[in-house]
Amino acid sequence: MKSTAVVTVSFAVSLVLLAGGAGAGVTVTFTAPEKYVDMPYNLHDKKTVMEGLRKHFDKLGATLPAGQDLKVEILDIDLAGRIEPAAPPPYDDVRILRGRADWPAITLRYSLESQGKVLKGGEERIADMTYLEGYNHYNSGEYLRYEKQMLDRWFRKTLVATKAES
Repeated sequence: MKSTAVVTVSFAVSLVLLAGGAGAGVTVTFTAPEKYVDMPYNLHDKKTVMEGLRKHFDKLGATLPAGQDLKVEILDIDLAGRIEPAAPPPYDDVRILRGRADWPAITLRYSLESQGKVLKGGEERIADMTYLEGYNHYNSGEYLRYEKQMLDRWFRKTLVATKAES
């Protein structure tokens, strides 16, 4: 009986995490993820990518001043590298990073709001064509390290200036 309650609670927590951003003032939605340019084939891996991006936006949004809300709608994702077939199932395919035309890119629509007023918003395609060059402060084992670095730069350039102005 006790194990059933644990499973039920775990399932409920999972649903809450998938339903929206856990961080206050941050909402992340994924529009038509089945049509994204480059996502893993495996359903578990797709959910891992979406949850990883959602958590990263929560982390970024936590740095915003109290009272500001960030809404992000992910319209398309093209992850760093390219998937190349590996061994036959049940093995996973392998993502190869070559630094050519395989850079990460995310298309999103966003709005930064305070007390119902839009401070900044728009639709952008964020890309990092030099993702393998220079220093990446995320360690080599960090999942989505190139996408996170790209989003960090976009956030600082696009929203931190707005944060300072408000």
